[in-house]
Amino acid sequence: MQAALVDGILESLRIGVGFLWTAAWAIIMGLVITSLVQVYVSKERMATVLGEGNLSGLTKATVFGAASSGCSFGAIAIGKGLFKKGAHTVNFFAFMFASTNLIVELGLMILILLGWEFLVAELLGGLILIAVMAVLVHLTLPENLFEEVRQELNQRDQKEGVTEDPTCGMEGKDEYSLTTDGGERLTFCSEGCMETYRQELASSGGWREELVSWGGWYKVGNQYRKEWSMIWKDVVAGFLISGFVIVFVPQWVWNTLFIQGDGLLVTAENAIMGVTIAIFSFVGSMGNVPFAVALWGGGISFAGVIAFVYADLITIPVLNVYRKYYGWKIMLYILAVFFVTMAFTGFLMELLFDALDIVPDLAGGETATEQTYFELNYTFYLNLVASALSGFLLYVYRRGLGAPGQYRDPVCGMRTDDSGPSLTYDGETYYFCANQCKQSFEKQPTAFAQDHPQVSQSHEHH
Repeated sequence: MQAALVDGILESLRIGVGFLWTAAWAIIMGLVITSLVQVYVSKERMATVLGEGNLSGLTKATVFGAASSGCSFGAIAIGKGLFKKGAHTVNFFAFMFASTNLIVELGLMILILLGWEFLVAELLGGLILIAVMAVLVHLTLPENLFEEVRQELNQRDQKEGVTEDPTCGMEGKDEYSLTTDGGERLTFCSEGCMETYRQELASSGGWREELVSWGGWYKVGNQYRKEWSMIWKDVVAGFLISGFVIVFVPQWVWNTLFIQGDGLLVTAENAIMGVTIAIFSFVGSMGNVPFAVALWGGGISFAGVIAFVYADLITIPVLNVYRKYYGWKIMLYILAVFFVTMAFTGFLMELLFDALDIVPDLAGGETATEQTYFELNYTFYLNLVASALSGFLLYVYRRGLGAPGQYRDPVCGMRTDDSGPSLTYDGETYYFCANQCKQSFEKQPTAFAQDHPQVSQSHEHH
């Protein structure tokens, strides 16, 4: 029994890590593309253009969301900022759907792990999700309730001194702050966003000039690091959990939860159950794709699997964030609208794909336990290329090539200037990006006071 358990754990890890190995290049390439879009595609302030619940506002919200990051919690936080500033409810919902269903890295991972049929269903379904949601919201929206909550949210944040990060719209923190030349104090959600703001101030020329300079690639490296910091936990958890689900969840469990057979009722039940499992899976963002592979391997219908993939915006941790932001009533409204939207769209996708005779057939393929993941094939070489690109971006960021600021924070390595926190130790003055880094230095000065604080001229922008 003990030997069988150990073998099961090892097989689970082999499958989970194998999935991650198979999709690693797609995730990296997708994040690089997202980082380039985030840095170089100019985005106007969305609150003003999303104020009306018309087709134009809905389209702009969709495009803006698709160009954003794929982290569920990040999408929700940015959506909150848009809502506070007056964005129509249907538009900030559309933004969240687009930023978790229409992004490059998610599409690539679905293509690699589930196939082109699921990719088409994800992209087409993402648009249908937004359309169905828009109709439901326009029919059912309790406008007075949302307006009351919007006012309460602004009053509460003002009372508590909550400010928004000017680069991403998320909540700013006191430890990441700076004062502009005009005397305005700005707060940021992270050191990465604070540095992004500094980079924008120091930018010169268009994107073509930026891409042939160290400064331009430093921006991309900084954004790439931020993207990874938001999703890596979901990604790793999703892959590892999927391995354990495939090995340890017996087939009778799937047969009990999901009705087998044909017909509209079977398709509808599978779609509803797919969304229900997503709520309790605690795996959001891109981490639900490998989990979806486990469901597909268990014989779950196309409708159930694609509905599960759609539903990362209503997992229990995410619902708790809605409750904290907007209260119980709006949280339950969001849950109801999103649940119906996701289940109905999954149901609709299977009907459409069945009519076109393109529903994928799992029977002809290898199961996860039969697959050999680590071979000298195209995946190996693509992972080498992707890893080299990832290493290049992180190297540019860590070395501060072309970054604004003539000093390097000795704690985190971030480039900074002489306007931030500083202290003198052993006859040398050190400058910090934030008070948090300064405090860390004060606790262990000998651990950080090794390099000269001023960046050498060889690393300057050129």
